[in-house]
Amino acid sequence: MDITDLTAELLAFGEPTHFEPAFARIRNELFAWLAEHGFRSIALETDRVAALDGGFSHGFGELAANRQLLDWLREYNETAAEPLTFHGFDAPTEMFSAPSPRPYLEHARDHLGLDVDIAALTGDDERWSRSEAILDPAASPGASPEARELRVIADDLLMALDARIETAESNRARINAMAGLDLLRYHAASALPGDRDTRIARLASARAVIMARNLLDIHGSQPGRTLVFAHNAHLGSGAGAIVAARLGERYAFIAGSLGHSEALGLGEPAADTYEGLLQRETKTWCLTTEIPAGRTRDDADHRYAPLTPELLENADAVLHVA
Repeated sequence: MDITDLTAELLAFGEPTHFEPAFARIRNELFAWLAEHGFRSIALETDRVAALDGGFSHGFGELAANRQLLDWLREYNETAAEPLTFHGFDAPTEMFSAPSPRPYLEHARDHLGLDVDIAALTGDDERWSRSEAILDPAASPGASPEARELRVIADDLLMALDARIETAESNRARINAMAGLDLLRYHAASALPGDRDTRIARLASARAVIMARNLLDIHGSQPGRTLVFAHNAHLGSGAGAIVAARLGERYAFIAGSLGHSEALGLGEPAADTYEGLLQRETKTWCLTTEIPAGRTRDDADHRYAPLTPELLENADAVLHVA
C-alpha cells in the first residue's frame, strides 16, 4: 500500500520493541518522505520538556537514529520555507522514578516574574526522585500538604500563562508548568495504597493520560500533519486509545511487527504466527493493510511485544520488518 492512503492528521507508527534499531531508521526515512507530503512535525516517546532543546529522556539519546534525526531536521530547516518541528510527548518519568516538580514550576514562575518560594515546598529533590517514592506509598511525598499546595500553585501558573499572548517563551513556560503539574499528579497517584499490580496499573494509566493530552496539545497547536513514533503499547492502546476516541479518523495507527532480530536474539517466527505469515511476503520491510489470520508468537522475551488480536483490531495497517 501507499502510506499516503492514510490521511490522518496524527499518523502514529508503533515499534514492538525499543531494542531493534531498524524501526527508528525506517521512521527517519518515512518522515523525510512525509515532509514532502504535508507533514510538518514529528513527536517521539520522549520527555516533552527535554525535547524543547532537542534532548531525549529514557536513554533514547544514545540511539544513533535519534541523533541522526535531529541532524537531518537542523539541515532541512536551514533552507526550508516551512520549517519542521520536533516534539516529545511523554512525561519526564522513568519506569520506577519520577523527578521533583521544582525546576519545571520554577521555570514557569520565573517567566511570569512571580515571587513564590517553590523550593521551600518541594524540599530536597531526592525525596521525589528516589525509587522508594514510587514503589512505596508511605515514602511518597505526593499526598503531603506541601504537594497539595504546589498543585494549587501549578494551576495558578497555568492560568496566568493561558491569559498571556502566546510567544515561543510563554509556550515553553506553559509546557514546563504542565510538566510540573503532571508530576504532582503522578506522585499523588503513587501515594495511593494498593498492591504492586494495582499501583503499577494506576501509574501506567496516569502516564497514558499525560501522553494523550500532550499529543492532543501538539496536534492543536501545529500546522500540517504530525508523525508520531512510540511503542505499540502506547499507540495501539493506552494514550493512542484516548487520542483515537477524541480524533476519530484523524488518528491512524500503524503497528510495528518484527520477524527476526540479531539485536534481540530473536529467531525466525513460526510459520502460522502473524509475524511468520507476514515474513513470507517480506524481503526487508513492507507496509500493508492486509492482516493475515494467524496466532500470537510465543518465542519472544519481554523485550519484544508480539502482534496480538487486540493490537491488530486497533491498527489501520502493519509495518513488518523482516
